Parts: sequence; structure tokens; C-alpha cells
Amino acid sequence: MNARSALFDLYGDHLRERGGKAPIAALVRLMAALGIAAPAVRTAVSRMVRQEWLEPVRLPRGPGYALTPRGLRRMDDAAQRVYRDLGPWDGHWHVLVVERVRDRARRDRLTAGLAYLGYARLDEATWIGPRASPELDPLLAAESVRAERFRSAYEGDPHGLVARAWDLDGLARAYERWLAGAQAALAAAPETDEQAFAQRSRLVHEWRKFLFSDPGLPAELLPAGWPGTRAARFFDARAGLLLPAASRFVEGCLGGCDDEPRD
Repeated sequence: MNARSALFDLYGDHLRERGGKAPIAALVRLMAALGIAAPAVRTAVSRMVRQEWLEPVRLPRGPGYALTPRGLRRMDDAAQRVYRDLGPWDGHWHVLVVERVRDRARRDRLTAGLAYLGYARLDEATWIGPRASPELDPLLAAESVRAERFRSAYEGDPHGLVARAWDLDGLARAYERWLAGAQAALAAAPETDEQAFAQRSRLVHEWRKFLFSDPGLPAELLPAGWPGTRAARFFDARAGLLLPAASRFVEGCLGGCDDEPRD
């Protein structure tokens, strides 16, 4: 787990609901529980500031960092997908026809960004997703790309469309591997609040990786016996079990970290 990813997880899982801000000393202490050293935390924070995910703020307990509006949007959208709070599907697809991007670096960033937002490519210019993403406009603006947008009903077999657009077999295998690994990793109960925080952080970190591969398809479009459903039930149960102790550790760091640990 690298420092930048761990900070995204921390802000999304704990700090978003606590005002989206924390003293740098608390960030360092919380990351230390995950084996991440203070210099790596400071480097990751600086990078996230440059990328406009975080901004420096002055807090009662000293200097800290808060989520920017862009960061807040990312955390809120990620939380909806992580906890599957997407609401019922209305049967329509969000279709994008994206202008051609000649620069390879911009094209790669756009491709990765659209995949993260739940879109799949049908051809060189056309992408579809089960719903419009609130992060689409910032992504297109950041890459200076225009896209025509349509809300469309599909007249053919929707399962065939899904099979064409997404690798559901590969995604199913990924869920099976995740579930087996998570069950083994969490076999031993944590003995302290800090251990509970670390366990939950690693659980959430690994689960959030599915944001890059699972578009959040409606249940009616998924195969029977979908392993992602079993994996989600396990995630919800274990994350909920670990939350009270993990929250106590976070609150203790936010309220009692006056000094950063020495390297």
C-alpha cells in the first residue's frame, strides 16, 4: 500500500465524514499504523496538493490538509460505489462520443479516467456506462476534451451488450480471489483499536481497487450467482465489525496528536 493510495482511503473512509480535514501530525500518526513512514506521507500530501485533491489549512491543532471541492466529489462518488448506494437503474445507458485525442499521454489519462468512472469503450470514440458520472465534466475539462452525450435505451439483448463491453469473467475471477484472500487475512481478530484500524484500512484499500474494474452494473445485468455479491456481503460485514474500534483510533489521533513521530 503506497502513501498516496492510503491517504485517499483514509480521507474517504474516515475523514470525509469528519469535515474532510486533519492535522498533518494526525495524518502521520494514522499512516504509521499502516507501516508508512512520515517522509512518504509528506511527499504524498504534497503531490495531492499539486493535483488539487487537498489544500493546506490551519487547524486548531496546527497545520493540516483539507479536501478540495474536487477531492470531495471524488470521495462522495467513490463512497457511493464502494457501498453500492447507487439507487435503482432506469434501464438507460449514458453514451459518450469522445473527440479524437492525438496526444498519447492525454489519451491514456482519459482512457484510465473513463474506466475508473464506470465507462467501457465500444469503439475508438464511443463509451457507455450504466449511469452518468458526476466526475465526468471535471475529467473532460482537465484533459481539454469534448464529448457528445446521450441517454439511450438499448433495443437489443442488454446482457450481450454487457458481455461485449466488459470482461465479466475476468472480474468474477478477481472477486473470487479477493474473497479468498480477505477471509484468510482477517481470520485473526484484532486485539487493539490500532490493529482494527489497520485491518479495516487494508480491507477497504483492497476493495476500493474494484473501482477501477467494476462499473457498478445493475444487479439485473449480472450473471446468476455473481461472486461480487458474495464478496460485497463479506466486505460489508467485516468492515462494519471493525468500524467502531477503527473510529476510536482515528478520533484519538485527531484529538491527541500534538507532535509528529520522529523518523
